[in-house]
Amino acid sequence: MRIIRMTIEYDGSGFSGWQRQPGGVETVQGILEETLGRILQEQVRLTGAGRTDSGVHAKGQVAHFRTDSEISACRLVHALNCLLPPTVRVCAMSDAPEKFHARFSAVAREYRYFFVEEPSVFHRRYAGCSNGPLDPEQLNRLAQELVGIHDFSAFSRVDPEKDNSRCKVYGASWQKMDELTVFRITADRFLRTMVRFLVSAQRTAAPGEIAGALQTGVLKRKTEPADPAGLFLWRVVY
Repeated sequence: MRIIRMTIEYDGSGFSGWQRQPGGVETVQGILEETLGRILQEQVRLTGAGRTDSGVHAKGQVAHFRTDSEISACRLVHALNCLLPPTVRVCAMSDAPEKFHARFSAVAREYRYFFVEEPSVFHRRYAGCSNGPLDPEQLNRLAQELVGIHDFSAFSRVDPEKDNSRCKVYGASWQKMDELTVFRITADRFLRTMVRFLVSAQRTAAPGEIAGALQTGVLKRKTEPADPAGLFLWRVVY
């Protein structure tokens, strides 16, 4: 039995997230498993490094699966990319050590969120719209408050009584890139919808509000998560 590691990029616009779901809902994991099953003539179950939500994209999602097939990883990549829709592409594939696990072997994940200042025909699938200029200097001051080990339950859709809501953020920053502004954040783990809530909260935060929410686990005002179109799972570190 082999363990195969794969790196995948996808446009999440037309998918109901990464994770396989019942009832014929189209997901990235589902279409990859179906296509691999056709090629290998066996049932395939993928495990991903992260479960991106509906409409969220990936530049460097990592997954693994087990197979009895002797087809080389190189041939598998070619066969997959011939059969997959143009919105999903396998960038790399290789045999992995027995102990490799796409989720549990990862030490960090990086997400990036892209903003465009005005509505755009060309960026609407891959960027949120800020409807006006952003101030990277002010946003960077707020981003630095995220670095370290904190309770992020105020910025997620989880029940803090049932889930571990503490994450270690290694770095967070904002940068202007031509007509786009990008938010980068790297952490050991992320809660559900955490990055999108953080993006929204930083844009409208009062002084001390984010630091207070990280200490108490409570954000004292209602915040909606940012548009999923702007969010990418950028890379996974092992």
